[in-house]
Amino acid sequence: MDGVKSLLASKTFWGGLVAVVAGVAGFFGYTLGADDQQAIIEIIAGVGSTIGGLVAIWGRIVASKKIELD
Repeated sequence: MDGVKSLLASKTFWGGLVAVVAGVAGFFGYTLGADDQQAIIEIIAGVGSTIGGLVAIWGRIVASKKIELD
């Protein structure tokens, strides 16, 4: 594999976490189908992307040094 990404940026991590939560929820009488699980993963990915973009913009606004192209 080339490159590295954060664990929190991994859809595999979030998919696994949602699957575990769905399994635990099953013990309490709740069911999450595959479609529900996929929808939750997509929502998490979208929210994560939005937060990441906002943090990048905020970081540039409060930065103390300008960006130069060399």
